[in-house]
Amino acid sequence: MKKHAIRLLPLAAAALLAACGTTQTDSASRKPPSPVTAKPPTSIPVLPAAGSGRGAYYQDDGPGANPPAGLLDTPDADVRNDPLAPYSNRPYVVFGKTYKPIPLGSDFKQRGPGTWYGKKFHGQRTSSGEIYDMYKMTAAHPTLPIPSYARVTNIANGKSVVVRINDRGPFHSTRIIDVSYTAALKLGLLVSGSSQLEVVHLAPAEIERMIAARKEGGSAPETTAVAPQSMPKAAPMLASSSGDEAKPVLLGGAGAPGFYLQLGSYAREDGADGLRKRLTASDAGLKLDMEQAGKFYRLFAGPYASREEALAAGKALPSSLKLKPIVIER
Repeated sequence: MKKHAIRLLPLAAAALLAACGTTQTDSASRKPPSPVTAKPPTSIPVLPAAGSGRGAYYQDDGPGANPPAGLLDTPDADVRNDPLAPYSNRPYVVFGKTYKPIPLGSDFKQRGPGTWYGKKFHGQRTSSGEIYDMYKMTAAHPTLPIPSYARVTNIANGKSVVVRINDRGPFHSTRIIDVSYTAALKLGLLVSGSSQLEVVHLAPAEIERMIAARKEGGSAPETTAVAPQSMPKAAPMLASSSGDEAKPVLLGGAGAPGFYLQLGSYAREDGADGLRKRLTASDAGLKLDMEQAGKFYRLFAGPYASREEALAAGKALPSSLKLKPIVIER
């Protein structure tokens, strides 16, 4: 965010924001994030530190201080046909928009600006329930099935990778996908922060062919490379095989661009609603908006014209509520 995960999610907030959790599908998904103690290899671009506000990424996100060695040799995601996560493929609402995940195996190709997310969400739970590891080949997408796989190609240079979709985001009208730090490195978009990307959903039948080729010791069939070209217009999301549109539907006026305070994240709707009622009763004067992402409910205040304004509003909250709000830019 998925730049991003809203990455509302300090999940799937943000997720942007972090994502919302569900039952994990395998033991590997429960492993802690990769260690970050090795010295960064010289082939990795030197970026402004996370939180410095100087990089081509959100001011409160950025690279890790010590990336593991050999990231450029990281292989594509290890594709497999996992069962869908039970709570991560239902329609959900973020900032007043409804997103309807597409069916697994839908004919889906999309072009538009893509970004990456890193340290801010490293170690946090994604929408799939897996732990986000910025050094693995994963990505966040608003409507692709979770978990599933996609081939992502940088239109500007023709570089292409396969990533595992395990998170939701980015929730910004001009961005189509948030890839992990390592995927961004291999796609050549770490320095620029974003680039025009092509996203192609890999259907289960294609994944089976890739798995068979891997077992035979051969190479998996590759999607035709996209030749570099100058900044094409973003193509709209394709309709799913059932005829339902994957494009987000605007429900109301909420979710205007600006800075927001994420006030809380709850597994139960009544938790977020309870906080909303307490804030309303406190006469804090906040414009509140609650959104659902997967099985989590988050409460936001805003928008504010600047980060400073949002921070000031957060400091003015009643101390008795014991809140630790997060500033999110949309």
